[in-house]
Amino acid sequence: MKPIHVSTPLWESPPLSAILGAPVLLKMETFQPVGSFKARGIGVACLASYEAGARKLVCASGGNAGYAAAYAGRQIGIPTTIVLPKTTPALMQDLIRREGATVIVHGVSWDEANAYATGLAKQENAAYIHPFDDPRVWHGHSSIIHEIAEAGVKPGAIVVSVGGGGLLCGLLEGMHTVGWQDVPVLAVETEGAASFAASVQAGRLVTLDRIATIATTLGARAVAAEALAWTGRHTITPWLVTDRAALNACLRFADDHRLLVEPACGASLSAAYNRAEPLAGLAPIVVIVCGGAGVSLKLLEEWDGKVASS
Repeated sequence: MKPIHVSTPLWESPPLSAILGAPVLLKMETFQPVGSFKARGIGVACLASYEAGARKLVCASGGNAGYAAAYAGRQIGIPTTIVLPKTTPALMQDLIRREGATVIVHGVSWDEANAYATGLAKQENAAYIHPFDDPRVWHGHSSIIHEIAEAGVKPGAIVVSVGGGGLLCGLLEGMHTVGWQDVPVLAVETEGAASFAASVQAGRLVTLDRIATIATTLGARAVAAEALAWTGRHTITPWLVTDRAALNACLRFADDHRLLVEPACGASLSAAYNRAEPLAGLAPIVVIVCGGAGVSLKLLEEWDGKVASS
């Protein structure tokens, strides 16, 4: 069976290049069939589960992983159930239902949805697809790096948004496979969902008391243990941005590139727009435009009215 994901463009951004004074290349994961990088890792995990004999899939998600799992389930031809927290926008719930998946809304955070979903998977003898803490998912995401390398580009630095850490783990796996052990990574989170930064600072996994950000798809209260483990073998700099900065980056990106992305993606874009200090003197900068399907003009306007200026 063919892969669930597609290869995506790597573009130079003239506006961001001018701001940073160095070439800024955008890896356009927003062009995946489901609007985000999740098609890669989740697609690999779903296919692997099917090939191992699974005939049902269950996934808990803030939105994008569930959408990818629903899409993969439809492509493969097996029933899929997606458990979403109450914070998932109605837009995303509708997109998942359109893929033919069963949607269950449970809990106020991804962690609560996850606890319910794992029990449901056991009850229904289904394969559970973890949205970020699964080596199969990491391996799927690593294909991003292989595509960048095949384009003949070696970054001076890579900028990526971090939620549960699955994308970060995949990028690092790919980077070490192609020999980019010397390329630093800027790992960007919003202040209300900074479980990776808190874990790095503490030197151990930290579970946040709550998630408080409009970037709900970054909303894992604890990152994958492997994400923290990578800090011992690669240069990774945690970087925090405000919700206002992430949202402003979404708005600027829409003006500059005629594309809508979620605030979770805006977090990494804001590091470039605001000339994050760790990027100084490095070139080219590759920003993973992770995308996100849970966005619309209406939602951007609503968020803009709710988020305080900073």
